[in-house]
Amino acid sequence: MRAQIIGTGSFVPPKVVTNDDLAKIVDTSDEWIRTRTGIRERRVTDENTAASDLAFLAAEKALKASGLDPNDLELILVATCSPDTLFPSVGCILQDRLGAKHAAAFDVSAACSGFNFALSAAAAYIEAGKYKNVLVVGADTLTKYLDWTDRNTCVLFGDGAGAVVLKATDEERGVLSSFISSRGEGGKYLVMPGGGSRDPEEKMGRFIRMDGKEVFKFAVKALEDSILKVLALANISLAEVDLFIPHQANIRIIDHVTKKFNLPEEKVYVNLMRYGNTSAASVPLALDEAVAENKVKKDSLIVLSGFGAGLTYGANVVRW
Repeated sequence: MRAQIIGTGSFVPPKVVTNDDLAKIVDTSDEWIRTRTGIRERRVTDENTAASDLAFLAAEKALKASGLDPNDLELILVATCSPDTLFPSVGCILQDRLGAKHAAAFDVSAACSGFNFALSAAAAYIEAGKYKNVLVVGADTLTKYLDWTDRNTCVLFGDGAGAVVLKATDEERGVLSSFISSRGEGGKYLVMPGGGSRDPEEKMGRFIRMDGKEVFKFAVKALEDSILKVLALANISLAEVDLFIPHQANIRIIDHVTKKFNLPEEKVYVNLMRYGNTSAASVPLALDEAVAENKVKKDSLIVLSGFGAGLTYGANVVRW
């Protein structure tokens, strides 16, 4: 059996924060941010909106597109590193809000790689015959964990959610191969120190801390490696792929890999200029937009790839 994607959906909060808006509160400029990241604006949640709220709206759209009812779902996986609470999980909150009474639910924590990790897990469950209908959501609200005086991090992130519905099929389509990996020794380079059991009182602060140079070096190699390895697992060449959807973190990372593989621009989907780095939402949000723009058609071969804190990285090959 294969795990076929039969519906996609996404949601971003309405509030837009532009680079010019950020220049009013921190020492930066639109030109500085655009040339270093490619980002022009991002979406930001208000104080009353949590990850589960975004996940719910994206999931509703994905379910509607799939034609399934929430009661058809047997498993819900939510990739997030900004859950509403340490427990219950966003997955369980979402299960309740959707009314998916027959579904098991849990969260996957792999930061910006989360969706690719969750998708690989969902596919494995389906391939093993454990479940037939699975909802996978990537949702994050990392703007709630930014130090708005730190121009090296506050310009990078945005909030959002993306979702896919998977269904078991005996056709040769859906998730054809998955690759995930971790480099825990690099975890110190991208950290949100406060709030966990190491520091429950947040004495070390609750804001994201990042060594940008080290993360950049890792990301370029990780994106390249994940694409090559997942394609090898599927026995598919670079030339056969119709669309690459990389994690939307930094245009320089994407451009490096695009040039390294000599890929035409039309084969690489990019929307980070509008949303910034939405963490686990990045890949499914881009996928949903690519579907809406008719860049994904029946039998299209797609590579979804990403990297994130942990350090983690992974990719999936999908035949539409």
